Amino acid sequence: MSALIYHNSRCSKSRATLAILEEKEIKFEVINYLEDAPTIEELKGLIVDLGIDARGLMRKGESEYKQNNLSDESLTEEELIDSMISNPILIERPIVRTDKGVVIGRPPENVLTII
Repeated sequence: MSALIYHNSRCSKSRATLAILEEKEIKFEVINYLEDAPTIEELKGLIVDLGIDARGLMRKGESEYKQNNLSDESLTEEELIDSMISNPILIERPIVRTDKGVVIGRPPENVLTII
C-alpha cells in the first residue's frame, strides 16, 4: 500500500499523521502543499472524495479567511476553491489519500481508517 499526504511540516497534526504512516511502514509521497499547491482539479477531487463541501476543507481560523471575508455564506463553491488555490494556507491539513479512501488527519488517527 502507498499513500499521498498533503503535508505542512509546521503543523503538529500533520507531523503526527506522517509519524503514523511511518510507524505502520506505509510507503508515502509527501506533497508540501504550501509550496506545491494542488490544482483546481485536484482540490475539487479531494472535496468530492472527502464527501464535504469547499468550506468544510477550509481552515477558518487563518487570518486569510477573515481578511477575505470567506465566512460570507453567499460565496460559491468555485469562489471558495479559488481562494484555497490562491492561499493554500486555507486548506485543512493533513489530507491523506490511499487506495482505500481519503481522510483529513484531524485527529491523526483518522488515517488508520484508510491504511
